[in-house]
Amino acid sequence: MNPEIGNFDLKPHFRAWDREYESLVWGGPRSIKAIREHLPEGSRVLDAGCGNGRYLLPLSRNYRVIGIDVSLNGIRAARSYLDKYGCSAEYMVSDLTRLPLCDNSVDGIVCYGVLHHLFEEEREDAAEEILRVIQDKGYLFFEVFGVEDMRYGGDEIEKDTFLRKNGIIYHYFTVEEIEKLFSCSGYMDIEETRSKKVFRGKEYIRHTIQGVIGSI
Repeated sequence: MNPEIGNFDLKPHFRAWDREYESLVWGGPRSIKAIREHLPEGSRVLDAGCGNGRYLLPLSRNYRVIGIDVSLNGIRAARSYLDKYGCSAEYMVSDLTRLPLCDNSVDGIVCYGVLHHLFEEEREDAAEEILRVIQDKGYLFFEVFGVEDMRYGGDEIEKDTFLRKNGIIYHYFTVEEIEKLFSCSGYMDIEETRSKKVFRGKEYIRHTIQGVIGSI
């Protein structure tokens, strides 16, 4: 069965992900420890920006999952990996600004490494959509790039937002920006991670912001 196609504009920075997934290789499943600490098995979980399935695969072993991504190539890769391991999920091609889901229809949303690929207006729309589809007392699990990250910089097209040569948008967040974006949520548990990387004898910083946001 083909994945359902949601209603979204094929904006250039969305189309760029199809080209990206033509060459991206499977990096293996990622840890879902934080999610399992908050959501009981069998919960309905949306992987918002599932890509080629690095979180979708382990999620599918514990939850009823929906994988959404702007890239059909990404969705196809994710389905292939899940099929390989005898796992299943629902799949939809859509962006975060107009989720093809009913109000209060999921218990949790996983959004790792996605919000920083959107413009400011899109990030605001995505936050509204996330809070719309999540159940009362549900959870959003997120991770984004921080402004101190070594990759910050380039062709700035909005504040702290850059366009790369591959056509993909990169935005770099502050904690205050996350708090403002989800200010109408219930509670926030936000952390920052700064790790040192050395390239050719020079030290750099990888800066991420991650956490759990509770619905009202």
